[in-house]
Order: sequence, then structure tokens, then C-alpha cells
Amino acid sequence: MTPKKHKEDEEDFEEEMEESEEENESEGKDSESNGDVETLSKEEVNLKDLGVDRVINTEISTEMQKAYIDYAMSVIVSRALPAVEDGLKPVHRRILYAMDEMGLGKGPTKKCARIVGDTMGKYHPHGDASIYDALVRMAQDFSLRYPLIKGQGNFGSMDADAAASMRYTEAKLDKISLELLEDLDKETVNFVGNFDNSLKEPLVLPGKLPNLLINGSSGIAVGMATNIPPHNLTEVCDAIIKLIDSPNADIKELLEIIKGPDFPTGGVMVADNLLEMYTTGRGAVTVRGSVKTESGKTKEAVIIEEVPYQVNKAELVKQIAELARDKKLTDVSDIRDESAKGKVRVVIELRKGVDPKFTINRLYKSTNLQTRFNAAFVALDNGVPKTLGLKQILQAYILHRRKIIRKRSEFDLRKAEARLHIVEGLLIAQRQIDKIIETIKKSKATLEASENLQSKFGLSKKQAEAILEITLKQLTTLEREKLEKEEKDLKETIKELKIILGDEKEILKIIKKELNELKKNYGDERRTKVIKAVKEIEEKDLVLKQDVVITITEKGYIKRMPFKAYHEQRRGGKGVIGTDLSTDDFVKQLLTCSTHDYLLLFTKRGRLMWLKAHKVPETQRYGKGQAIVNLLNIKDDEISNVIAVKDFKDYMFMVTKLGMVKKISLSMFAKPRNVGVRIINLPSDNSDSVVDVRRVSDKQEVMLMSADGQAIRFNSDEVRNMGRASYGVAGIKLDKGDYVVSMEVVPLEKTKTTILTITDKGYGKRSEVEDYRLTGRAGKGVINIKVSDKTGKVVRTIDVDEKDTIVVTTKKGMAIRTKVKNIRVMGRAAQGVRIINLKPGDHVGDIAKLVEADGEQETLD
Repeated sequence: MTPKKHKEDEEDFEEEMEESEEENESEGKDSESNGDVETLSKEEVNLKDLGVDRVINTEISTEMQKAYIDYAMSVIVSRALPAVEDGLKPVHRRILYAMDEMGLGKGPTKKCARIVGDTMGKYHPHGDASIYDALVRMAQDFSLRYPLIKGQGNFGSMDADAAASMRYTEAKLDKISLELLEDLDKETVNFVGNFDNSLKEPLVLPGKLPNLLINGSSGIAVGMATNIPPHNLTEVCDAIIKLIDSPNADIKELLEIIKGPDFPTGGVMVADNLLEMYTTGRGAVTVRGSVKTESGKTKEAVIIEEVPYQVNKAELVKQIAELARDKKLTDVSDIRDESAKGKVRVVIELRKGVDPKFTINRLYKSTNLQTRFNAAFVALDNGVPKTLGLKQILQAYILHRRKIIRKRSEFDLRKAEARLHIVEGLLIAQRQIDKIIETIKKSKATLEASENLQSKFGLSKKQAEAILEITLKQLTTLEREKLEKEEKDLKETIKELKIILGDEKEILKIIKKELNELKKNYGDERRTKVIKAVKEIEEKDLVLKQDVVITITEKGYIKRMPFKAYHEQRRGGKGVIGTDLSTDDFVKQLLTCSTHDYLLLFTKRGRLMWLKAHKVPETQRYGKGQAIVNLLNIKDDEISNVIAVKDFKDYMFMVTKLGMVKKISLSMFAKPRNVGVRIINLPSDNSDSVVDVRRVSDKQEVMLMSADGQAIRFNSDEVRNMGRASYGVAGIKLDKGDYVVSMEVVPLEKTKTTILTITDKGYGKRSEVEDYRLTGRAGKGVINIKVSDKTGKVVRTIDVDEKDTIVVTTKKGMAIRTKVKNIRVMGRAAQGVRIINLKPGDHVGDIAKLVEADGEQETLD
């Protein structure tokens, strides 16, 4: 659901509640509602029992129309249609990019299972079968005119035999596919975040190869479909060059070069309406298999040497056999498929003395030896689906390559100028080497040496640093000559690049030069013969990545729920039942993550356990989940908190109940162990326990919060990186009876961050992070909230900003979800406002903010 749609639903729901309250008042009914509490009718109560959160009064046809349009656009843009720039659909582009990242452009092949796993895990979170099918097709020489992947093993056949399982086959990038990926590292195309925003992937490839035309594409979207036939590389390159030289050339002139589609399986094509097809972008061509006759001593035979594109050869043979059995091909005496090693040879033996032409005509009429290829040149042009004519596709290629070459030249120019700057500095050093050495020797430190070089010799900081990195062997005359030659070459390169960037004609010359190189390296003869006319003869698994909510209770129950399990209320509401818990159990921690994430579970006694998020049992909102001891090897211990990680970088920063802190590198735990590991050496008398563990990076600040309302803020770098066996160092000095309840990691962007504090009796407030002055560790800190009998002790704190949404859970299993902006910012000494109305005997258990799996805040407005 989109943010806008969610907001509209919330507004509709609030209007219905207001109308319901007005009706109750007019009928003289009692109402406890103050605008924050739901008043439900009998029918609505029944809906609640069925798990329905709310009723939205809307026209179903309107809702279905909106939902269908959203689905349609997703299929059109992100699945079924290729981009006109590189001729690839997202799945094909992601496979090629993943293989390039794996270094499969050169060297030996690798298992397809590994390629599919990398593609699925990093860029394409759908079924592995669909990814493997796409990979296999790119390796089949009967599917693609110029295969992009070189396969090793069984990759299927024209008989529709399936490829071997991905664990048996291997693949690497074909040489021609490198032309699509060339210059990808030179900032030529835009990159976007992948499905979980943990990596970057290209929107399109640089695409030196005119892939859309030479390999074609087919796909069925919603309300539109594409079916672009493959073409001959040499002809396409010549047509592009023609259009560069003569921008006003029309379709007829281009068709003098491009004779029509060139199918990988050869055959014969009838060119009766090519002009219309290439002008409008829609049309159909008749394709026939190639046949010949062979005469023997006693009988003749019809030999099928090529079959039409995308025709199943085994099915074709079966069709012919059925026709012979049904006496519709009376002259056929025997059929044999003698195809081998990629060569098609289907032998149809005829009876003695018959005319083979009659049998051939019957084959064309009654079987798939003659088919119609219905073309639809539909592709995404800058993300917009369009039906394109031949000239428009060629123009789009030229425009794309102009942009790529310009960006590539700008990148090379920046790199060359930066290197020239360094070389000039090194040459200055070579010419005045004695003075340079003297200056360096007199300097006390590297920084001073750099500053002295800059001031005495007019060098820049980068030049000075480069000089300081010179080794003794670089002081030779030979090295100086190399530098002088490099300087000359760089100046020449810069001059050439500036000429290219200053004249659009130079860019077009480069495009033509690259096209001629493609022709030379990969061009070949046509496979499909073209004839003018013939006699009329009658006749994807989605598995979508899921964002989930993980809850952990005080008694050690864990469960996974859909992200939308809670519906939002205003501050002060009574909440909804979040989970069905026993009397003295309560939800201790709630976090959101991806089902692909690792959960790191930290026990109070200082052990770390690993668990894949998708292995947490999925339970409905009312279920209490499964005991963690049944999932992990935990005996006499309790889980203190859980964090979700996608990669094992940065550090873990932990705090104990008595205020001790410890920092340890997260990379130490990149290899999960079933039995877990100890990460902190706590006192043997059980006087201390782990309260909170967070992920921190270099120079990041942390805040420790106590139950009596004290807080301290200091830089995490004050705590050195320690080993697993250490206890840690003091983080905060606590008064007698006080203890640490939570820790906050201050975001690097502090402008909109506030600290939300919740107390045992449901009071809370927000304070600006900057209100807590930065001190050294091990101090007493400053006041965080005014604690009293009315508020109770501090239960937890959390860093939030205006757009966040929080969930407060109680020890009796109630939960309320509300926006942070409903809680105003106050001073540190304030006692706050009521966040949740508690029932008698109930207390606040925990508070958490809802965050998307990629770490970005959920937008509910």
C-alpha cells in the first residue's frame, strides 16, 4: 500500500468513527470515546474476532481499479518489458551484472546455482527457477541470435528438453556480452538501490551492443505485450551508421540495409509486409522451415534442415507422425529424427514414385513447419512503455550511446587531469630532488613535511602526499623519463578528450568506429533467407521479499508476523491485543526486519546466538509464538535483546545493568555457530547482566539511560575494540539502587533526532539529542526525565524523529501504535505526557519504532 493510499484509508476510517460517535450521542447512548478510543458495533466486533482491523467504506470497483493499475505498472516496468537502451529486462540485466561482479567475464565457468544464488540474494528477490530459466535462455544458441552467456553442460534443446539442474551446469559471460557491460565502472549509467537498499545495481547497461534488435525480446505484461524478432548484427550496425550519416533517412532506405528479421534457427521468411511492421512497430511475418529433397535408388525423402523460430522440433515430428497415422499424409512411409550436435535433420521418407512437392505443401499447411511471427516492438524508453518503429529504436540507441560516450569521456578526463596533476608534482620533485629531500629531513612529522613542501615548492596537498610516497627506486633517471613520457601522453589524452566533449560530431565518429569494431568482431552472414512472397496456404515465483515484525516476550517466546499487523491510533488510546500471553508474560522486544536478515540474539549472561529471520515461526497476531529454547541451544539463560543485520561490518556496542560498556568487531561473528559464542565475561556471581547491544560505526556517539532518569552521552571511540573474553569498562556512574535500562546510538545525522523516554506507568516525552551535552564516559551524566511515583521508573528510551511510528506494549499483552509527531518535544527535566492508558495492575513492557527492512523509516502519511 502506498503512503498516499494509507493516508486516505486512515482519513476514511476517522470520518466513519466520528459519524458513529455522532449517531450514538443522538440516540442517547453512553460513549466513553474521547476521540482516541474505538466504539465498535456488534458487526465490527465480530470482524475484530475474525482478525479484521478496520472497515473501510469505499467503492470496491474503485479500489480494484487502483490496485490493478498498480499491479499492471509493476509488471510492465519491472518484469515483462525490455529497455530500449540495452534490450534487457530486469532479470536478464541483473544476471549479467551479478556475473560481471563475480568476475565471470574471463577465466573458468562457475556453477549456475552460485550465479542464481548471487542474483537472487543481491538483486532479484524472486524464485530461483525463474532466474535460472532466464539464464538458460541467454545461453541457448537456438533462442538468442547472439547468446550472451557461454554455458557448459546441458542447457536444453530445440525439442524443449529442460536444462539440467542448476547444480550440474556451469556458465560464464560470453565475449559479446562484455560489450553490453563495457564502461560500467566509469559512471556512465545511473545506479539505484537493490531490493533491500544494501547494494547498488544499474538502471540500464552502457549497451555498446544494439541488443534489443539483434537478440529481440518477448514478454507479456498487463494490457500490452512485446515480441521483437532478432536481427543480423552486421545489418543493424550498417543501418545505425546510415542513420548517423543521414539523420533524415526514411524506413525504405533503412530496409535496403536491414532485410528483415534474422532468426537463430534460420528458415525462410516472407517479406510481404515489412514496411508496415517496421514503420508502425506492429506486424507479422511468415516463417517457414528449410527443406530439401533427396533421391535414393528406390524412393525419395523430404529432409527438414531448419525449423521456424521457437518451434518445438519434437512436437513438429509428432505432428507429422500423427498426420501420417491419420492418413492425411498418405505418401509418408517413415519418419526419423537424425538431428545431432546442433544440426537439424528430420528425414521423411516417401513412397515410391510420389511427387515430393505435394508432401511439402501439405507439411506447410498442416504443421508448424510454417508459422506466423507476430511482432510487437514494445519497449521501455526512459522507463515509459512505447511502441517503437525501426527508426525510433535506432535513434534511441544513438542517443543512449551519445550519453554514454560523453559521460565516459568526462570520467576519463577527470581521471587524466588528476593523474597529470600528480605527475607534474613528481616531476618537480625529480628536478629538485636534493632540496626536496633536505626539506623532508628537516621536518619533524609527515604532516609538517607535507606543509613545508607545499609552501616551499608551490605544490598542492595531493602532490605533496604523492612525493612523500615516492620510493628510492623512483629517483632514477629511467623513472624520470617514464614520468616525462606519461606527462606527454596525459596531455595528449586530455587534449583529445576535450575535443570529443567539445564537438558532438566527434562523439558520433566514435559511435561509428565502435559499430565497425562490433561488425568485425561478431558480424556474420544471415541465417534466415528472405523471399518476397509465397503461395497462400490455408491453415514467471515470486517470491517477494517480506518485511516482518519479530516479537520476543519476557518468558522467551518468539514469533514472526506480517509488517501490517498493527493499525495506528492516536496518543492516549487503549490499544489492541498484540499477542495472547500468559498472566505475567509481556512483549519485551519488537523489531522489523527482512526475512533474509540474520537475527543476532544476545542473552543476559553474555552469549550470542544466530538465527535466520525466516526460520522464526510465523504466527497470527493472537498467537504467542514458539519458545526460543526450541529454536536455539539455550539452557539456563534469557534473551536480553535482538538485532537484525544484513552484513557483518562495524562494531557491536553493549552495556550491562551495572553500567559497564564494551565494543567488539562485528566481523568476528560473520560465521554462525549452532551453539553460539560468549561475547562478554560477566561476573560469576550473576550480579550483572547484558541490558542492550547495538551496532555502531566509527566516531558514533552512544547514550546510556538509567531507571532513575539519568543519561550520559559520549563517543563510542572512547571504548577500544576488545576481544570476546573481556568484561569491558565503566560507561556510567550509577547511584545506589539505580541501573541501566537502555542504550541509544546517536544517528550521524542529528538534526531531527529526539530521544523518546517511556516510564513504567505510561508516561513519556521527547527531548532533543543536543540537550544532552557530550561528556566523557564513566560520568554521572545529566537528568533525562523527572521520575516520580506518578510516572514510575524509566522502562526504555528510543531515538526517534517526526516521521517515525512507535509501538508501546504492556506486560498484559496490550499494544498501541502511534506517530511520534503526536508526542511533543519537552525539556529534559519534564515528566512527560500520558502515552498509553493502562488498565489497573498493568505496566508498560516495551517500546519500539517500526522501521522498514532496509533501514528506512516506514512512511504512513
